[in-house]
Amino acid sequence: MAGRPKSQTPLVCHGHTRPIVDLHFSPITPDGYFLISASKDSSPQLRNGETGDWIGTFQGHKGAVWAAVLNDSAFLAATASADFTARVWNAVTGDELHSFAHKHIVRTAAFARGQDSCKLVTGGPEKLLRVFDLSRPDAAPETAALASSIRGAAWIHDNKAMLISYSDKPNLDVLDTRTLSVVKTLETAGPVTSIDVTDCGRFIVTADGSQVLIHDGTDFAVKRTFRPSGYSVEAAAYAPDRGKLVAGGSDMWVHVYDETDSEVEAGRGHHGPVHGVRFAPGHATFASGSEDGTLRIWQTEPPAAAVAAPVAAKETRDGQGV
Repeated sequence: MAGRPKSQTPLVCHGHTRPIVDLHFSPITPDGYFLISASKDSSPQLRNGETGDWIGTFQGHKGAVWAAVLNDSAFLAATASADFTARVWNAVTGDELHSFAHKHIVRTAAFARGQDSCKLVTGGPEKLLRVFDLSRPDAAPETAALASSIRGAAWIHDNKAMLISYSDKPNLDVLDTRTLSVVKTLETAGPVTSIDVTDCGRFIVTADGSQVLIHDGTDFAVKRTFRPSGYSVEAAAYAPDRGKLVAGGSDMWVHVYDETDSEVEAGRGHHGPVHGVRFAPGHATFASGSEDGTLRIWQTEPPAAAVAAPVAAKETRDGQGV
């Protein structure tokens, strides 16, 4: 059909038994880079970020896992769960290192940036932001009471500031991490469902249902406003060096747009809404996670012949443990 965006064959990663609600790549490490995913099946999974091959499953949560992240060295993983805990794991062995009890569902967890960073932030419907010092895990966390249910968090400005989104109201708050006080609010049309800090902090990308905003990571000026047509956008990621914006949401497709907001590719294959998209380090590939319980890894610049039957990633070990 003339004018129809091209599609490609992704690498399909099976393993989760319920919807995938969060995914993150690690930075490049001496051992490569890794992809971690959170699912309502209570079992976050770790994969080779390049091939999608399964490495292991972190076992122990008793409820849906809403967030899963790796620190910059990829030696640690953190997860946030509906079982009222946030947990920190040894990402090499799969052993649980710490379990931090909360009084409500934990919706987000985020490591401070840097190879030697030891801070972890968590939040959720309790409306209480907690910052744990992993060098003193038995110490009480720093806390800040916020006005609404916390949905997402991300560290910026060399860990001197933090972005906070909410489940029940629009806008993105900027917090000073020294005081845990709100110093600026970035306006959005609806509640922010994804935050992506890209290109070493140069850009902040948010999705809020009706639009994607790209802010300057330094002064927070809005650099681009994109309003998709035909679907509610739940997740977005940006690769400025490739000139590509990726978005996913209610229509089950993974959409790729150029700098003019023209759709250049429509990734088909998911059988449920797309809840997360992230670019891999270097931006040569990106991953999507869906209500259908699969991860898919796509090429940012697919070759012309990349249209065939979906390719499944393989498991690298038997069993369930890392």
